Amino acid sequence: MKTGAFCLLIVFALSAFLSAQSIPATQQDSATFDSDGTAHITLVIPMPHTISPEAQKWLDSLAQQKPTPPESLADRRAHTDAWRKMDSAEARKLYPVNIEETSMGGVRTDVITPLSTPTSNRVLINLHGGGFNSDSGSLIEGVPIANLAKIKVVSVYYRLAPENPFPAAVDDAVAVYRELLKTYAPHNIGIYGTSAGAILTCEVAVRLKQLGLPLPAALGVFSGHGDFSRVGDSWQLFTLGGFPGMLQPTDPDHLPDGPYIGKTDRKDPVLSPLFADLRGMPPTLLVTSTRDILLSGTTILQRALLQAGVDAQLVVFEALPHAFWYHFQVPETREALGLMAKFFDEKVGR
Repeated sequence: MKTGAFCLLIVFALSAFLSAQSIPATQQDSATFDSDGTAHITLVIPMPHTISPEAQKWLDSLAQQKPTPPESLADRRAHTDAWRKMDSAEARKLYPVNIEETSMGGVRTDVITPLSTPTSNRVLINLHGGGFNSDSGSLIEGVPIANLAKIKVVSVYYRLAPENPFPAAVDDAVAVYRELLKTYAPHNIGIYGTSAGAILTCEVAVRLKQLGLPLPAALGVFSGHGDFSRVGDSWQLFTLGGFPGMLQPTDPDHLPDGPYIGKTDRKDPVLSPLFADLRGMPPTLLVTSTRDILLSGTTILQRALLQAGVDAQLVVFEALPHAFWYHFQVPETREALGLMAKFFDEKVGR
C-alpha cells in the first residue's frame, strides 16, 4: 500500500441494538500502524441521536441493504431513471408546480413554474446530479425549490458522459444561460445543482467569467467539489450511503471520473475551479453533511471562495449521507430545502 494509507473497518449499528446486530460485546475501537505509516482502524459507530427519528430510521434501512456489485452503464441509467421518476412524482405531490418540456439554446429543458408566481422576473437554472453519466435529480431538485422559493426553475438536461465528455455539459449550461440573458437581467438569475450538478455549477460560473458574460446573482453548490486532481478525505471514508455500501478508496494514481474528464488536464481552471481566479464569483451557498462522500470537496471549495473574497456560506448537516435532500421522508430534507429556497429568494433579483 502507499505510505500514509490506511485500512478502515467501520461497524455501523443502532446503539440500542448492538447485540441484535451480531457485534461482539468485546468489540472496541482500535488503531494499529505499520512501519510505513499505514493505519488499520476499527470503529464502532452507534446510531446518532443528534438527528431526527425519521433520519435514524432511514440510516438503519441503509445499513440493512446488501452491497450491490458494480453495474453496467446501461443498468445504472435504467435503475437511476426508474428511481428518479418515482421520486419526481413524490416531489410533485409534496411541492405542486407546473412543468413544461421545451428547449433553450438547443438544449432540452424543463421549465418548472410555481403555482403562485410573484411579479418579480426571476429564474434559476438547475443542473442535476447523476455522476455526469445519468440523471438522478432533474425534477427532484427543481420542483421543491420552485415551489418554496416561488421562483421559476429551468432544469437542464445536459449531455452525458462518456458519450459527451467535458466540456459538453458546461457548454450546454452556458447555452441555456445565454438564452435566458435575452429575457432576464443577470441579477435575476441563479444557478444551482447537487453532486455532479453542484460541480457543474461552479464550472459554469468560471466559464461565464472567462467568456466575459455577466455573472448570475447567486450559486448553489449542494454537495460538490472544485478539484478533479485530488480526492478529499471524505471520499476515502464514505460511500454514497455514508457508512453502508461498497467502500472503494481511491488510489491517488488512478483518480475517478475519467469518462467525464476525457483528455482534459485535471487542473484545467474550468474543470477544477479551485485553480481558477475565483474573485468576483457570485454569493454562494454550499450544503453538505458529515457522512457525505463529497464533504471534503465542498468544504475545500468554500475555503477557496472565502480566500477570494466571495460571500460563501457553508451549512453542514449532521450524520447524513450524500445528497440526503433527495429523500423527502426526513425532516432534515425540509430544513435543507427551506434554507436553499430562502437563500435564492434573498439573493436573486434583490
